[in-house]
Amino acid sequence: MRTTILLLLLSQIIFVLLPSGVGAKVPALIVFGDSSVDTGNNNQISTILKSNFEPYGRDFYGGRPTGRFCNGRIPPDFISEALGLKPLVPAYLDPMYSISDFVDGVNFASAGTGYDTATSDVLSVIPFWKELEYYKEYQSKLRAFVGDAKATQIISEALHLLSLGTNDFLENYYLLPNRRNQFTVDKYQDYLKGIAGQFIKELYGLGARKISLGGLPPMGCLPLERTADFFRGDGGACNENYNKVALSFNGKLSGLVKNLNQELSGIKVVLSNPYYILKQIVQKPSAYGFEVAAVACCSSGLFEMGYMCDRLH
Repeated sequence: MRTTILLLLLSQIIFVLLPSGVGAKVPALIVFGDSSVDTGNNNQISTILKSNFEPYGRDFYGGRPTGRFCNGRIPPDFISEALGLKPLVPAYLDPMYSISDFVDGVNFASAGTGYDTATSDVLSVIPFWKELEYYKEYQSKLRAFVGDAKATQIISEALHLLSLGTNDFLENYYLLPNRRNQFTVDKYQDYLKGIAGQFIKELYGLGARKISLGGLPPMGCLPLERTADFFRGDGGACNENYNKVALSFNGKLSGLVKNLNQELSGIKVVLSNPYYILKQIVQKPSAYGFEVAAVACCSSGLFEMGYMCDRLH
């Protein structure tokens, strides 16, 4: 059952973004986001937020940690394979890879980042705007490698996958005072939505036409938050206030997606919403092949996220 969640999410993407018919696929998967999709970029930067040590990777090929915040592969790896591409999406900053490895898939994500640059500053990770700069650099390398016409075709038909937002709330807004002093939670959601919309418009201007925008999970049920609530004397149950914020933000993203599809000619944007699927798993983990849903797959420290991995422990 380890791919059940990912295939359900993938179905949302395929039916909206890809042409109908057997064998429909894309030439490349291009990934932006946070730890839910980072395949190793944080290994190459100066930050304490890394996963290049055991028990991370214990179920990965060879049982080795790779910088994925998981015990095995993560969503973009499965999505790439399901689309008929390679089973692992390489991290852009990994010196093991070059442009020849990135033609059919590349990952710019950085664990700990968010839409808000203040979020990436918390643990000195790659800000969201910098991921876009790396993408521009990648496009230049791609054009030099395959030629302008082929590069344009790859970019326009590639699936651009965005997955982030949780850290903006859990590691920034609710943890530190600055944004709370500036914004109500509703206004902060609008602020993040504006950044998401501008980012997608930038991608559009660079030639992207197929985009999956990830919604928030039930972030009040993440192991980190349940552990924190336990020590606050709340019994370790899900923080439903945080879950309501996630639902509200997903609603705003849904409106954004609708507006972008109407505003930008030729674009196809879909909201890939993991909230309800993951909430069902939290409530009835055994129905999805999991033993427990309150413990992260790896680590036992402050940053144990592990909500969307190969297999929960």
